[in-house]
Amino acid sequence: MSLEGNLLVAQSGGPTAVINASAAGVIEEAGKHAEISEIYAGRNGVLGILAEDLFDLNEEKAKSVEALKHTPAAALGTCRYKVASRDMDRLFAVFRAHDIRFFCYIGGNDSQDTANKIHEEAIRRGRELRVIGIPKTIDNDLPHTDHCPGYGSAIKYN
Repeated sequence: MSLEGNLLVAQSGGPTAVINASAAGVIEEAGKHAEISEIYAGRNGVLGILAEDLFDLNEEKAKSVEALKHTPAAALGTCRYKVASRDMDRLFAVFRAHDIRFFCYIGGNDSQDTANKIHEEAIRRGRELRVIGIPKTIDNDLPHTDHCPGYGSAIKYN
């Protein structure tokens, strides 16, 4: 039996030329899976999620999502907030309220750390939640990755 529910995507860290392309990829792929009912975005990263400032991406036109692939900056908003253990009750309350079963967090080092903390907390709480950290850094400094999105263009034009 596969996991069913809603997907939440958010961005954090500095906006880059590729962070929106990653968001577009998440939105497009999520739309192909029947087990994902709704696709939400957290405005301004984990801070927006904590404030329950979510918006429905199912309402976005395919043309708008396609345009994200070529739009720099952070269309979903961003933050540089490091999630703490004191935030977990609120975070998981929002996840429960919106039946979030899939969480994609796009960002660099701190964002990947946040994704890992949320993953570990979901395990601790016995909550079925798929947490996917999506790298956006152009520094190519994330462990266990070959090349991060944007690294090639950063090298080419730097």
